[in-house]
Amino acid sequence: MTDFSTRLRVLGLETSCDETGVAVYDTVSGLLAHKLYSQTQIHARYGGVVPELASRDHIRKTLPLIRQTLADASLSLADIDGIAYTAGPGLIGALMVGAGIGRALAWSLGIPAVAVHHMEGHLLAPMLEDPQPAFPFVALLVSGGHTMLVQVDAVGHYRILGESVDDAVGEAFDKTAKLLGLPYPGGPELARLAAKGRAGVYRFPRPMTNRPGLDFSYSGLKTFALNTLREAESEEGRVSEQTRADIAFAFQEAAVDSLVIKCRRAVEQTGIRTLVIAGGVSANACLRSALHDLARQQAIALYFPRLEFCTDNGAMIAYAGSLRLAHGQSEEAVISAQPRWQLDSLPPLTGKS
Repeated sequence: MTDFSTRLRVLGLETSCDETGVAVYDTVSGLLAHKLYSQTQIHARYGGVVPELASRDHIRKTLPLIRQTLADASLSLADIDGIAYTAGPGLIGALMVGAGIGRALAWSLGIPAVAVHHMEGHLLAPMLEDPQPAFPFVALLVSGGHTMLVQVDAVGHYRILGESVDDAVGEAFDKTAKLLGLPYPGGPELARLAAKGRAGVYRFPRPMTNRPGLDFSYSGLKTFALNTLREAESEEGRVSEQTRADIAFAFQEAAVDSLVIKCRRAVEQTGIRTLVIAGGVSANACLRSALHDLARQQAIALYFPRLEFCTDNGAMIAYAGSLRLAHGQSEEAVISAQPRWQLDSLPPLTGKS
């Protein structure tokens, strides 16, 4: 657990997309309680997230989840020393719900509030585990909206080593799943279908791995999957379940291979032999297995958050916020959000510790 000189109990709020997360983090005792509500059923009928519906549901769910989380921690609002809320990146309407509730609560309670970068929350989620990764480390952040490699020298000291030039890997999983006729959310469904696939039936390209650099590209994999699917169609336009599984297997294999190749390059280029994986796609079993193999082969110290903290959650926001609040950072009494927000623009921790 990170050492703090003063005790703070921080309420964390996550409302960046389609999950409402609330948590209480104690800088002495650690995570006290957390709750998560997923909007999957609301958006499933549309095959993807509908921003307006997401915002409305955050409005309905955030305050009840705060009450439940505080009750689980045996605390009241009067026991909270600071509030952390996701201010970006994400859907502007959803972000404004969390920012509005978080900032208003902080103002009414006379306590500080801090805006948290969603990806910094993911990046620091493995810090909720024991043991924690030590600085410096290389982080692979993989989610529906982001794919990037980051050199992390300390909290707030981030250098982007590479990122996707088009689709994020999670987005590519979801789009390919939709091509295969799988329900929303597509990424986990594609992984389940791929488990029934056969190795070697199809060979997908590994984009941008035959050139130097650490950037990623995934839109071409989606197109390759579409063309492969069309070629496999019968005259009646049908594709067998086994063929769909084989295509899913080949897609996942290619997507994971490209991530592993770039992780190996990042470790070699930086000389940093600690690798942190975070974000929703870090829950993918194929990716975890491949990275464990890499870690064994290359003597790399590998860290993942537990599965429940791979996807969006309030615990990571409460933790990231507690670090910045403990160093005296807070927001003015203004409700604002940043749907586009560069991770490497964040200030380093300064002031008290």
